[in-house]
Amino acid sequence: MQPLSPIHILVVEDNIVVSDSIKRMLSTLTYELTEVVIDFESAVVALATKPIDLVLIDIVLATDKTGIDLGSHIRSTYDIPFIFITSNSDKVTVSEAKLVKPNGYLVKPFQKQDLFTAIEIALFNFQDHESRNELKASKTVYKKLPEGILTDSIFIKKQHIYHRIAFNDIQYIKSDNVYLEVYTTTQCFLVRSTLKDYLNKLPPQTFHRAHKSYIVNINHIEALNTRDVVVAEKTIPISKDFKDYLIRSMNS
Repeated sequence: MQPLSPIHILVVEDNIVVSDSIKRMLSTLTYELTEVVIDFESAVVALATKPIDLVLIDIVLATDKTGIDLGSHIRSTYDIPFIFITSNSDKVTVSEAKLVKPNGYLVKPFQKQDLFTAIEIALFNFQDHESRNELKASKTVYKKLPEGILTDSIFIKKQHIYHRIAFNDIQYIKSDNVYLEVYTTTQCFLVRSTLKDYLNKLPPQTFHRAHKSYIVNINHIEALNTRDVVVAEKTIPISKDFKDYLIRSMNS
């Protein structure tokens, strides 16, 4: 199984005290700091040369180009979310920032939990927006299916690449706080979603919520008893409702 990929974050901040504080916060969270830069030009280079999943941008930077200019560049060039971090929350600044459609706006000073929440909401909403766009683009093909369900596969993003995963290859899905671990026959993917929302994207005749923390593909169940099922040699607890469903299925 391949290791789960961390979220790579670029920080664009010209105040060394603030950037050091952000680095300390990120080091205790589940993210990987790609680089800290102080101006528009350095950020453009980093975006073009390094793996980056999200950008934290101060609006006022060290040179004439502002964080809003950088946000505009990201929005027109890259398909990644960004969050403005700024001391300015006046009406004019907020109005200018809104024009480039940031995925978040965090006012200094902020605490670690504020940063974590802003990043997670930005990542989740960005992924949800991408999924909705994919569905709109394919609405003619899938218009008779429940919203969010593809015919035979789902796309999962890993390190800037969307992998098409056949439903038959997904063995089980485990919830881990704000992430899901999607286990397939060959590897594991990390997805930012709730278990309930992700279940709605899967074919209901195949995937069932076996427990508050697990979804299983019933075609991969190898063994079961009154408390657990075994999928890909993994023992997974099951709820009473799911146990009753399996018993009814076996007796039908």
